[in-house]
Amino acid sequence: MKHKPLSGILSTIGQTPLVELCNLMPGFGARIFAKLERFNPGGSIKDRTAASMLLGKINSGELDPVRSVVIESSSGNLAIGIAQICRYFGIRFVCVVDPKTANHNLAILRAYGAEVEMVTDPDPQTGEYLPVRLRRVQELVQTVPHAFWPNQYANTLNPRAHEQTMREISTELDGHVDNLFCATSTTGTLRGCANYLRQHHMPTRLVAVDAVGSVLFGSAPAGARLIPGHGASVLPKLLDRTAVDEVVHVTDLECVVGCRRLTLREAILAGGSSGAVIAALERLSCSIPDGANCVLIFPDGGDRYLDTIYSDTWVTEHFGEVSQLWKDSELTAEGTC
Repeated sequence: MKHKPLSGILSTIGQTPLVELCNLMPGFGARIFAKLERFNPGGSIKDRTAASMLLGKINSGELDPVRSVVIESSSGNLAIGIAQICRYFGIRFVCVVDPKTANHNLAILRAYGAEVEMVTDPDPQTGEYLPVRLRRVQELVQTVPHAFWPNQYANTLNPRAHEQTMREISTELDGHVDNLFCATSTTGTLRGCANYLRQHHMPTRLVAVDAVGSVLFGSAPAGARLIPGHGASVLPKLLDRTAVDEVVHVTDLECVVGCRRLTLREAILAGGSSGAVIAALERLSCSIPDGANCVLIFPDGGDRYLDTIYSDTWVTEHFGEVSQLWKDSELTAEGTC
């Protein structure tokens, strides 16, 4: 089939592949599909969010390449999506990050010409960096002329982008989506998918995959988390707990094991929150009937986690000896039911 050339790199955002995972869970009677968001040009699902929040304002002239300054807080993926768009249109971008941001991501941001500002001290009350990042963003917005804060945590254009994500999934499976597993952070993807399911009266069971230590779907106080971009220490305004049918909380170690199992069995290198949705699927596998379609959204690729999730040294430092952990996890997976 012959395809016409696309107009610019940003036109490649969306329409990411949906791939069936035939080897991930041997003996599992349902079908498993993965939405591979790493194939967006900036490498993650956050490209969709960035485009939704910025392109309309750029096209309307509200964001002016000569004067405007985009300012946002991000642990990495959204920052890269915004940086790519701002570079394309010649708009200045200031990104507020923290020490958990991977060096790989920082290098990409700087390559795009973004100005990186790092907060160094966590919030004294929660021990988390996000509250400090948000305060710094607000300070910059108040002092930098012509500043614009997309505010991914409250901007309704965030979930609107992911109504399209869900539309793509539904179209490819002819509406037969029995279970959808979605990792949570700003909850934009989760809410956008939920909006589409409600609008089209689809009976899909929507599973929110949250991190242990996150405040999104639990009453416990925020706890330490090692995997960036999964869970949150501050409740985003976009959060709608009524949108989900079930919540699964996943540990950092389960994320690591899920990622490594995915690579071992499917040759897919994915990010930490992808490992989380795999762990959630395994947890709920006994409640899923044979023949059902299960869709997992994989927000990004694993190349940004080579120094953490895929590093034996890092894993051993945080969780113990790798081979024993892998043996234990395999036994746990086999005994899920």
